[in-house]
Amino acid sequence: MSARPTALVTGASRGVGAAIAHALAPAHDLLLGGRDGEALAKVCAGLPGARPWPVELTAVTEADVAGIDRLDVLVHSAGVVTLGRIADTPAEVWRRTMEVNVVAVAELTRLLLPALRAAGGQVVLINSGSGQRANPGWASYAASKFALRAFADALRLEEPDLRVTTVYPGRVDTDMQRGVRAQESGVYEPEKYLAPDSVARAVMAAVTASPDAHLTEITVRPSGGPAR
Repeated sequence: MSARPTALVTGASRGVGAAIAHALAPAHDLLLGGRDGEALAKVCAGLPGARPWPVELTAVTEADVAGIDRLDVLVHSAGVVTLGRIADTPAEVWRRTMEVNVVAVAELTRLLLPALRAAGGQVVLINSGSGQRANPGWASYAASKFALRAFADALRLEEPDLRVTTVYPGRVDTDMQRGVRAQESGVYEPEKYLAPDSVARAVMAAVTASPDAHLTEITVRPSGGPAR
């Protein structure tokens, strides 16, 4: 068995999750979670010590986490966003957004708590500027991210032996952001957005902090770019 610490990253097949996986790889064995097994395998191919963990996060069970007895880092990076004004957003959008962005996070964390406790581990939640400020057309997504912030705050207090960090990035140059700009009917301007690696560096600042330091919240904004 490897003596290196182990990290599990969700949403690891692309974008911010994949960047975090690459940042963690030099010092960690990795489990890379997501629905697209083929995409996960491609990421793992370039990362020694990485294994795909294909799973539907909204239906994760104890069987899915069987064998994970010790976990040093859990990074929640998976998420969905559907824009729309409140008057135009049906219940199924709210339910899906909350299910992926909040309920799946809470359940996976719950199932992995024994492994995290065994390692005195760390939970990192990739939130959003929308978890700090709600804007018109973003109600369902912002509500899920405000809820995710509350979950992190409660987890931090309930599990004092764990470090719990919330990262609030601004807009990031990812496929997800392309989808957002399409929903906004806006021009995609990657030079105005954060690089995924920049978010990964913020995560690494929290993970590599000295034992006496607990980075509870990190806000990262594009230089001169949009705030949320």
